[in-house]
Amino acid sequence: MSVALSPLRAGRLELPNRIAVPAMVTRLAGSDGCVNHDIVERYRRFAEGGAGLIVVEASSVHGGKSGPLLRVSDDAFIPGLGDLTAACHEAGPGKVFLQIIHFLKISRSGWRQKVSDLSATELEELPALFADAAARAVRAGFDGVELHMAHAYTLSSMLSRMNRRRDHYGRTLENRLRLPSMVLQEVRKRVGEFPVAVRFDADESIRRGYSVGDATAFAVRFAELGADYVSLSAGGKFEDAVHRTGEPLYPYTGYSGDRCMPGDSYPDAANIWMAESVRGALRSAGHHTPVLGTGKIGTIELADSVIARGACDIVGMARALLADPYLPAKCRAGRHDEVVRCIYCNVCKSLDESFKTVVCYLWPKDSLQAPRPHEASRASIRWTVDSLPLSGRVLPGEIRLKWALPSGDVRGYDVLRSVDGGAFSRLTSCTRTRHLDGTALRDQALRYRVVPYDAAGRRGEPSNVIEIGLAEAPL
Repeated sequence: MSVALSPLRAGRLELPNRIAVPAMVTRLAGSDGCVNHDIVERYRRFAEGGAGLIVVEASSVHGGKSGPLLRVSDDAFIPGLGDLTAACHEAGPGKVFLQIIHFLKISRSGWRQKVSDLSATELEELPALFADAAARAVRAGFDGVELHMAHAYTLSSMLSRMNRRRDHYGRTLENRLRLPSMVLQEVRKRVGEFPVAVRFDADESIRRGYSVGDATAFAVRFAELGADYVSLSAGGKFEDAVHRTGEPLYPYTGYSGDRCMPGDSYPDAANIWMAESVRGALRSAGHHTPVLGTGKIGTIELADSVIARGACDIVGMARALLADPYLPAKCRAGRHDEVVRCIYCNVCKSLDESFKTVVCYLWPKDSLQAPRPHEASRASIRWTVDSLPLSGRVLPGEIRLKWALPSGDVRGYDVLRSVDGGAFSRLTSCTRTRHLDGTALRDQALRYRVVPYDAAGRRGEPSNVIEIGLAEAPL
């Protein structure tokens, strides 16, 4: 039995499993901030797919312009949010949290408002705004709220070591914690036993920013104040954002943005060491508050391993569940080979960066939502060529693979590789009929095969196996 698919109970929090959908921008909302049909369908699929925790994208607690972002700043937004929670609860057993956020102003000139620009009086208005928003989440039928204190936004900027305010809200660790603590306390006071969680950066990933030393102090404080779980992210800061002429700053364009959403060049579970450090500090302080860890965790097997070693209690699989919302249900049913596996190409990130609707590169062309799985156990995809479909050639320092186009509803291909007689493992997934293996080394005995899959992730007939190596290539 997968530990990631087992229930978790900690205090007020009861989850049917430990797989979470962290809050992800969809850009499906209009400028009115209201829930619409497309947003409901996006989250309905996560619920159908069996995630134990679904955190709905950041929703603004204040009434200013927010672009394509949900809002929870007025009672008028409650009915739409209620439709969303009802759809999710009808579709699956997962708990549905609303992430709530306060952000500062930015302009297309590159200017941005900073926490040092706000008066103490303006800061002290924030706890009530968050508490009002949390109370609306209760009325809308959510199972909890998550306070957004990560990345580039107001509460994260208060926690940051770049917060150089010279009053009792800045510079020192205690002062930087003051306003976020006030927000959590006021929300808890307003909603009582209703679950409240906090998401914050475990590492700012910027020059002179904080790392896990400060993050452990944040986690212990939030646990003392009654957080039902702490969710850890990294980076996503304005300080190293790249300004593009005519566009507002986007806080995921610099190195800190890469650390927030590590792409294919980063190792799997790239940020999980941060969660492990924070969790260890919480346990040493006597707190059993669950820790949600994230950062390029794409399979149930990897989720199981990080939970088993005590790195975290809940695993956030944002891009992996965007690629295939049905990953938990497929794995629970033993249909692992039907999962559409994220390749961490970060096309979704690039779409958000370009202020376009966020979809997955692996979905069928022009799809606004992930396809639902079919009941059949195998896709009707066959290689129709008379000769062997997969071939390869060696060039100096590289191996180039290419294969024929099979018949059937082909969406993509898993490229599998065996090194020195070992088991085949996935090298990548792609949508083209060719691949350059840039990670092969001389004198390795390499074998390759390709397995096609359809839009629902069902695998077709595997290709032939080829044996090839770089030893014959000139130095």
